[in-house]
Amino acid sequence: MTEKHPDPRIEALRQAMSRRNFLAAVGATGAAAGLAACGTGGSTSGSGSTPASSGDSKTITWANWTLYLDYDKESKTYPSLARFEKESGYTVEYREDIEDNTQFNGKVAPQLANGQNIGYDLVTLTDWLATEWIRKGYVAEIDAANVPNKKNILPALADVPFDPGRQYSLTWQSGFAGLVWNKEKLPNGLKTVDDLWKPELAGKVVMLSEMRDTIGLIMLSQGVDISEPFTSDQFNAALDVLQQQVDSGQVKQVKGNSYKEDLINEQAYASFGWSGDIFQINAENGDKWGFALPETGGTLWSDNLLIPSTAANKTGAEELMNFYYDPKNAAEVAAYVNYVCPVKGAKEEMEKIDPKLAASEWIFPTDATLDNAYVFRPLTPEEQAEYSESFGRVIQG
Repeated sequence: MTEKHPDPRIEALRQAMSRRNFLAAVGATGAAAGLAACGTGGSTSGSGSTPASSGDSKTITWANWTLYLDYDKESKTYPSLARFEKESGYTVEYREDIEDNTQFNGKVAPQLANGQNIGYDLVTLTDWLATEWIRKGYVAEIDAANVPNKKNILPALADVPFDPGRQYSLTWQSGFAGLVWNKEKLPNGLKTVDDLWKPELAGKVVMLSEMRDTIGLIMLSQGVDISEPFTSDQFNAALDVLQQQVDSGQVKQVKGNSYKEDLINEQAYASFGWSGDIFQINAENGDKWGFALPETGGTLWSDNLLIPSTAANKTGAEELMNFYYDPKNAAEVAAYVNYVCPVKGAKEEMEKIDPKLAASEWIFPTDATLDNAYVFRPLTPEEQAEYSESFGRVIQG
């Protein structure tokens, strides 16, 4: 492993999120440029060419990933969202429509480029895609007067390179990608990426379709610091490993958020996965899965709330953003999703809900956890095109 140089973004996140310094962070740049995961897909059709406007609509349509908002199975409702609707008078059409960043972008970007309504007032995109949307003018500027709770964002996330001062985005959650395993089938767990290639796991491994996580984890296992400049040869060396494991049948599939279903139905015994997902499926399906960052390091990423430039209800979307940046509401969500919470004061609110969760290294990371986490460095447009095409050829067969 190459010597890890301190990444100022992770250093800032450490200051903001460690138990000792949760409320004492100093200003810094943001904390992630990786990926997230995949969901269920849904309608993204829209028409018209009007820009984002307040309008008089009382409906807010929000595109998000699966398992990314507090949910009550008995009532089949999202409790925090129901409270927002009651308090605000808005109706929220909440859609788990994001399978992965690339797929979602492919469905809606052509319409945005033409100034057409994509059918959403709020979307949740990972840093790298948020960067692209902001650069291309696909996102409406946030009216700060409508989002006073914006001040509660962790200092580590308040001034990111792709959106200085957070004029166009607010972090929804941050998280880690690492190793997942069925504890009944693999009682000794997994410690390294290479553990996934053991003969006894042939056909029982699932990889993530988010390039920065899957290739990032493999690159880290090869001694490459993904937060520092790396070469195409180093990227391709990791891609070759994935190609070999797919071709041999060691890897059953490369999937988005639906990788969780393969774990639940035991079509897969091990995978790369996202931290919060695993704690949620453990809570809902029995404590059957383990999660850990590989010895060589895991990836760290953030997802962001953005208002499309053609949104029909910009004001409603801003009110919804403001609601979830209240520490009490943010803690309620974090208690369910178990991802890194971006809101100051949420840890104290979490202690009222569940002191054990308030001490979770996956919601409020420790220095040791952050020391083993890497942010995939920003790619140039040329690198993005080259690497995405190469990765796509491997995962699509």
